[in-house]
Amino acid sequence: MYEQLKLENQLCFRFYAVSRLITQAYGPLLSEMGLTYPQYLVLLVLWEKDGMPVNDIAKRLLLNTNTVTPLLKRMEEEQLVTRTKGTVDGRQVVVSLTQKGHDLEAKAQCIPMQLGSRFVCEDIKDDDWGMLAGKMDALIRVLSERDAAGGEA
Repeated sequence: MYEQLKLENQLCFRFYAVSRLITQAYGPLLSEMGLTYPQYLVLLVLWEKDGMPVNDIAKRLLLNTNTVTPLLKRMEEEQLVTRTKGTVDGRQVVVSLTQKGHDLEAKAQCIPMQLGSRFVCEDIKDDDWGMLAGKMDALIRVLSERDAAGGEA
């Protein structure tokens, strides 16, 4: 077997596993609020800036609009958001929080602390989290730029 094809030599597997396990850790906390993890991400974006076009939400989440649109439709059915036609461009759809969506922000404020406590361990010190976030942001930037350029860099 080729050494580079061993699972333990795949950085991508580590990212996949971490992503899956973190999403799994969010599950019980979000289900208490009646939310899925993708819905939570949309709400995070809208809590920062309410009344955003679908395209802007998709860009913030590094997703395609055709992925975000069905999610937003479900959120509208659950009365978390409203979707309205843009006033300047009728083709644009603007997403705004409902009162129910606003109210969830106060309930969600404890989630980061609750999750953070689950990730505490001897191998990762407080200083490491900032460095890790910075490295992840740099990798996201590089991969996003390559994706936007059609895979070229």
